[in-house]
Amino acid sequence: MNRGRRFPWVVFLIIPIIVFLAIFFLIPYANMVYMSFLVKPETGAYLKVFTLGNYARALGDTFYWKVLRQTFWYSLVTTAVTLVAGYPLAYHIARAPKRWRGLFLIMLISPLLVSIIVRSFGWMILLGKVGIINTLVKRYGGPELPLMYNAFGVVVGLVHIYLPFMALSIAGALQTISPDIERAARSLGATPWRAFWRITWRLSLPGVFAGTLLVFVLAVSSYVIPILLGGNNVLVMPIVIVQMLLDAFNWPLGSALSMVLFGGTVALLWLYVKLMNQALRWTTR
Repeated sequence: MNRGRRFPWVVFLIIPIIVFLAIFFLIPYANMVYMSFLVKPETGAYLKVFTLGNYARALGDTFYWKVLRQTFWYSLVTTAVTLVAGYPLAYHIARAPKRWRGLFLIMLISPLLVSIIVRSFGWMILLGKVGIINTLVKRYGGPELPLMYNAFGVVVGLVHIYLPFMALSIAGALQTISPDIERAARSLGATPWRAFWRITWRLSLPGVFAGTLLVFVLAVSSYVIPILLGGNNVLVMPIVIVQMLLDAFNWPLGSALSMVLFGGTVALLWLYVKLMNQALRWTTR
Protein backbone atom coordinates (compact mmCIF):
# COMPACT_ATOMS: atom_id res chain seq x y z
CA MET A 1 0.00 0.00 0.00
CA ASN A 2 2.78 2.41 0.87
CA ARG A 3 4.52 1.74 -2.42
CA GLY A 4 1.30 2.37 -4.30
CA ARG A 5 0.87 5.72 -2.60
CA ARG A 6 4.43 6.82 -3.36
CA PHE A 7 4.33 5.84 -7.03
CA PRO A 8 2.38 8.89 -8.33
CA TRP A 9 4.80 11.22 -6.54
CA VAL A 10 7.76 9.47 -8.17
CA VAL A 11 6.15 9.89 -11.59
CA PHE A 12 5.43 13.53 -10.82
CA LEU A 13 9.12 14.12 -10.04
CA ILE A 14 10.28 12.34 -13.20
CA ILE A 15 7.99 14.23 -15.59
CA PRO A 16 9.93 17.55 -15.46
CA ILE A 17 13.17 15.71 -16.26
CA ILE A 18 11.55 13.92 -19.20
CA VAL A 19 10.09 17.17 -20.53
CA PHE A 20 13.42 18.95 -20.16
CA LEU A 21 15.32 16.21 -22.01
CA ALA A 22 12.67 16.06 -24.73
CA ILE A 23 12.73 19.81 -25.38
CA PHE A 24 16.46 20.47 -25.14
CA PHE A 25 17.92 17.13 -26.27
CA LEU A 26 15.60 14.74 -28.11
CA ILE A 27 13.76 17.24 -30.30
CA PRO A 28 16.90 19.14 -31.43
CA TYR A 29 18.69 15.86 -32.11
CA ALA A 30 15.73 14.51 -34.08
CA ASN A 31 15.60 17.74 -36.08
CA MET A 32 19.33 17.42 -36.84
CA VAL A 33 18.86 13.83 -38.03
CA TYR A 34 15.96 14.96 -40.22
CA MET A 35 17.95 17.89 -41.63
CA SER A 36 20.90 15.66 -42.50
CA PHE A 37 18.76 13.98 -45.19
CA LEU A 38 17.71 17.24 -46.87
CA VAL A 39 19.12 19.05 -49.90
CA LYS A 40 21.14 22.26 -49.66
CA PRO A 41 19.77 24.72 -52.25
CA GLU A 42 21.76 27.55 -53.78
CA THR A 43 19.85 30.02 -51.65
CA GLY A 44 18.43 29.24 -48.25
CA ALA A 45 19.31 26.81 -45.50
CA TYR A 46 17.73 23.60 -46.83
CA LEU A 47 15.19 22.19 -49.22
CA LYS A 48 12.73 19.54 -48.02
CA VAL A 49 13.85 16.92 -50.54
CA PHE A 50 15.18 13.58 -49.31
CA THR A 51 18.76 12.69 -50.23
CA LEU A 52 21.68 10.55 -49.08
CA GLY A 53 24.18 12.84 -50.74
CA ASN A 54 25.21 14.52 -47.49
CA TYR A 55 26.28 11.22 -45.95
CA ALA A 56 27.94 10.15 -49.20
CA ARG A 57 29.99 13.35 -49.13
CA ALA A 58 30.74 13.09 -45.41
CA LEU A 59 31.83 9.46 -45.62
CA GLY A 60 33.46 9.62 -49.05
CA ASP A 61 35.72 12.63 -48.55
CA THR A 62 39.18 11.78 -47.22
CA PHE A 63 39.43 15.24 -45.65
CA TYR A 64 36.57 14.51 -43.24
CA TRP A 65 38.03 11.10 -42.40
CA LYS A 66 41.35 12.75 -41.57
CA VAL A 67 39.66 15.28 -39.30
CA LEU A 68 37.65 12.51 -37.63
CA ARG A 69 40.81 10.47 -36.98
CA GLN A 70 42.53 13.54 -35.53
CA THR A 71 39.55 14.21 -33.28
CA PHE A 72 39.57 10.68 -31.88
CA TRP A 73 43.36 10.65 -31.57
CA TYR A 74 43.52 13.87 -29.56
CA SER A 75 40.70 12.59 -27.37
CA LEU A 76 42.45 9.26 -26.75
CA VAL A 77 45.76 11.00 -25.92
CA THR A 78 43.95 13.38 -23.57
CA THR A 79 42.21 10.48 -21.85
CA ALA A 80 45.46 8.55 -21.44
CA VAL A 81 47.39 11.54 -20.07
CA THR A 82 44.62 12.51 -17.64
CA LEU A 83 44.50 8.89 -16.42
CA VAL A 84 48.26 8.76 -15.82
CA ALA A 85 48.28 12.16 -14.11
CA GLY A 86 44.91 11.86 -12.37
CA TYR A 87 45.32 8.45 -10.75
CA PRO A 88 48.19 9.42 -8.38
CA LEU A 89 46.37 12.66 -7.61
CA ALA A 90 43.16 10.80 -6.81
CA TYR A 91 45.06 8.21 -4.75
CA HIS A 92 46.65 10.85 -2.53
CA ILE A 93 43.33 12.64 -2.09
CA ALA A 94 41.56 9.42 -1.16
CA ARG A 95 44.31 8.42 1.30
CA ALA A 96 44.76 11.88 2.81
CA PRO A 97 43.66 12.49 6.43
CA LYS A 98 40.00 13.46 6.70
CA ARG A 99 40.84 16.95 7.93
CA TRP A 100 42.80 17.61 4.71
CA ARG A 101 40.68 15.65 2.25
CA GLY A 102 37.98 18.29 1.98
CA LEU A 103 40.56 21.00 1.31
CA PHE A 104 42.22 18.92 -1.40
CA LEU A 105 38.85 18.29 -3.06
CA ILE A 106 38.08 22.01 -3.03
CA MET A 107 41.46 22.74 -4.62
CA LEU A 108 40.76 20.12 -7.28
CA ILE A 109 37.27 21.42 -8.05
CA SER A 110 38.11 25.14 -7.89
CA PRO A 111 39.39 25.37 -11.51
CA LEU A 112 35.94 24.25 -12.68
CA LEU A 113 34.54 27.51 -11.29
CA VAL A 114 36.51 29.46 -13.91
CA SER A 115 35.29 29.64 -17.50
CA ILE A 116 36.99 27.41 -20.06
CA ILE A 117 37.64 30.48 -22.20
CA VAL A 118 39.43 32.25 -19.36
CA ARG A 119 41.59 29.20 -18.63
CA SER A 120 42.39 28.80 -22.33
CA PHE A 121 43.52 32.41 -22.54
CA GLY A 122 45.70 31.73 -19.50
CA TRP A 123 47.43 28.96 -21.44
CA MET A 124 47.81 31.30 -24.41
CA ILE A 125 49.69 33.71 -22.15
CA LEU A 126 51.99 30.88 -21.06
CA LEU A 127 52.50 29.08 -24.39
CA GLY A 128 52.44 31.92 -26.95
CA LYS A 129 55.43 33.11 -28.98
CA VAL A 130 55.81 36.05 -26.62
CA GLY A 131 54.44 34.12 -23.67
CA ILE A 132 56.06 33.56 -20.33
CA ILE A 133 57.75 30.25 -21.23
CA ASN A 134 59.25 31.42 -24.52
CA THR A 135 60.33 34.71 -22.94
CA LEU A 136 62.27 32.85 -20.26
CA VAL A 137 63.79 30.43 -22.80
CA LYS A 138 64.94 33.27 -25.07
CA ARG A 139 66.38 35.18 -22.12
CA TYR A 140 68.76 32.30 -21.46
CA GLY A 141 69.71 31.90 -25.12
CA GLY A 142 67.33 29.13 -26.07
CA PRO A 143 65.31 28.84 -29.30
CA GLU A 144 61.65 29.72 -29.66
CA LEU A 145 59.51 26.73 -28.72
CA PRO A 146 56.40 25.91 -30.78
CA LEU A 147 54.06 25.41 -27.84
CA MET A 148 50.81 26.73 -29.27
CA TYR A 149 48.75 26.55 -32.45
CA ASN A 150 49.66 22.89 -32.76
CA ALA A 151 48.61 19.52 -31.37
CA PHE A 152 50.77 19.97 -28.27
CA GLY A 153 48.96 23.13 -27.20
CA VAL A 154 45.56 21.54 -27.78
CA VAL A 155 46.39 18.43 -25.74
CA VAL A 156 47.84 20.54 -22.92
CA GLY A 157 44.67 22.59 -22.76
CA LEU A 158 42.41 19.54 -22.90
CA VAL A 159 44.36 17.75 -20.16
CA HIS A 160 44.25 20.79 -17.90
CA ILE A 161 40.51 21.32 -18.39
CA TYR A 162 39.41 17.69 -17.96
CA LEU A 163 41.90 16.42 -15.37
CA PRO A 164 39.53 17.17 -12.44
CA PHE A 165 36.83 14.97 -13.98
CA MET A 166 39.21 12.02 -14.13
CA ALA A 167 40.63 12.55 -10.65
CA LEU A 168 37.19 12.95 -9.04
CA SER A 169 35.87 9.77 -10.68
CA ILE A 170 38.85 7.71 -9.52
CA ALA A 171 38.96 9.28 -6.05
CA GLY A 172 35.33 8.29 -5.50
CA ALA A 173 36.18 4.67 -6.25
CA LEU A 174 39.37 4.69 -4.16
CA GLN A 175 37.55 6.03 -1.11
CA THR A 176 35.45 2.85 -1.05
CA ILE A 177 38.60 0.69 -0.79
CA SER A 178 39.75 0.24 2.78
CA PRO A 179 43.48 0.84 3.33
CA ASP A 180 43.41 -2.22 5.60
CA ILE A 181 43.17 -4.42 2.51
CA GLU A 182 46.50 -3.09 1.25
CA ARG A 183 48.06 -3.47 4.68
CA ALA A 184 46.84 -7.08 4.85
CA ALA A 185 48.45 -7.82 1.49
CA ARG A 186 51.70 -6.23 2.65
CA SER A 187 51.65 -8.26 5.85
CA LEU A 188 51.32 -11.44 3.78
CA GLY A 189 54.52 -10.64 1.89
CA ALA A 190 53.29 -8.68 -1.13
CA THR A 191 55.47 -5.85 -2.37
CA PRO A 192 53.93 -2.35 -2.52
CA TRP A 193 53.64 -2.55 -6.30
CA ARG A 194 52.10 -6.04 -6.25
CA ALA A 195 49.61 -5.02 -3.56
CA PHE A 196 48.62 -2.00 -5.62
CA TRP A 197 48.32 -3.89 -8.92
CA ARG A 198 46.51 -6.96 -7.59
CA ILE A 199 44.18 -5.16 -5.18
CA THR A 200 43.91 -1.38 -5.42
CA TRP A 201 44.05 -1.12 -9.19
CA ARG A 202 41.54 -3.88 -9.76
CA LEU A 203 39.06 -2.54 -7.21
CA SER A 204 39.35 0.98 -8.60
CA LEU A 205 38.55 -0.04 -12.18
CA PRO A 206 34.92 1.20 -11.95
CA GLY A 207 36.24 4.69 -11.20
CA VAL A 208 38.80 4.41 -14.01
CA PHE A 209 36.03 3.30 -16.35
CA ALA A 210 33.80 6.25 -15.41
CA GLY A 211 36.63 8.77 -15.61
CA THR A 212 37.99 7.65 -18.97
CA LEU A 213 34.49 7.51 -20.44
CA LEU A 214 33.67 11.01 -19.22
CA VAL A 215 36.95 12.59 -20.33
CA PHE A 216 36.83 10.98 -23.77
CA VAL A 217 33.29 12.18 -24.46
CA LEU A 218 34.11 15.71 -23.30
CA ALA A 219 37.32 15.82 -25.34
CA VAL A 220 35.61 14.57 -28.51
CA SER A 221 33.01 17.33 -28.33
CA SER A 222 35.43 20.09 -27.31
CA TYR A 223 35.34 23.21 -29.49
CA VAL A 224 36.65 26.17 -27.48
CA ILE A 225 40.04 24.70 -26.55
CA PRO A 226 41.04 23.50 -30.06
CA ILE A 227 39.94 26.77 -31.69
CA LEU A 228 41.87 28.93 -29.20
CA LEU A 229 45.01 26.84 -28.64
CA GLY A 230 45.11 25.17 -32.04
CA GLY A 231 44.03 28.03 -34.25
CA ASN A 232 43.73 27.15 -37.92
CA ASN A 233 46.53 24.57 -37.68
CA VAL A 234 44.55 21.97 -35.72
CA LEU A 235 41.22 20.85 -37.11
CA VAL A 236 38.82 18.68 -35.14
CA MET A 237 35.34 17.67 -36.13
CA PRO A 238 33.45 20.16 -33.89
CA ILE A 239 35.35 23.04 -35.55
CA VAL A 240 34.55 21.71 -39.04
CA ILE A 241 30.88 21.28 -38.11
CA VAL A 242 30.60 24.84 -36.77
CA GLN A 243 32.33 26.21 -39.88
CA MET A 244 29.97 24.23 -42.09
CA LEU A 245 26.90 25.49 -40.22
CA LEU A 246 27.86 29.14 -39.72
CA ASP A 247 30.42 30.02 -42.40
CA ALA A 248 29.31 27.82 -45.32
CA PHE A 249 25.66 27.93 -44.18
CA ASN A 250 25.32 24.30 -45.22
CA TRP A 251 23.04 22.94 -42.52
CA PRO A 252 22.32 19.54 -44.14
CA LEU A 253 26.01 18.64 -44.55
CA GLY A 254 26.83 20.03 -41.10
CA SER A 255 24.08 17.88 -39.62
CA ALA A 256 25.38 14.83 -41.48
CA LEU A 257 28.90 15.45 -40.14
CA SER A 258 27.44 15.71 -36.64
CA MET A 259 25.76 12.34 -37.08
CA VAL A 260 29.00 10.81 -38.38
CA LEU A 261 30.86 12.11 -35.33
CA PHE A 262 28.10 10.82 -33.08
CA GLY A 263 28.08 7.40 -34.74
CA GLY A 264 31.86 7.05 -34.60
CA THR A 265 31.90 8.07 -30.94
CA VAL A 266 29.16 5.59 -30.07
CA ALA A 267 31.02 2.79 -31.89
CA LEU A 268 34.24 3.49 -29.99
CA LEU A 269 32.39 3.73 -26.68
CA TRP A 270 30.59 0.45 -27.37
CA LEU A 271 33.91 -1.28 -28.02
CA TYR A 272 35.43 0.30 -24.91
CA VAL A 273 32.49 -0.75 -22.73
CA LYS A 274 32.83 -4.33 -23.99
CA LEU A 275 36.55 -4.35 -23.12
CA MET A 276 35.98 -2.78 -19.72
CA ASN A 277 33.25 -5.27 -18.88
CA GLN A 278 35.74 -8.06 -19.54
CA ALA A 279 38.30 -6.27 -17.36
CA LEU A 280 35.78 -5.87 -14.55
CA ARG A 281 34.91 -9.57 -14.73
CA TRP A 282 38.62 -10.30 -14.59
CA THR A 283 38.86 -8.43 -11.28
CA THR A 284 36.41 -10.86 -9.68
CA ARG A 285 38.55 -13.91 -10.43
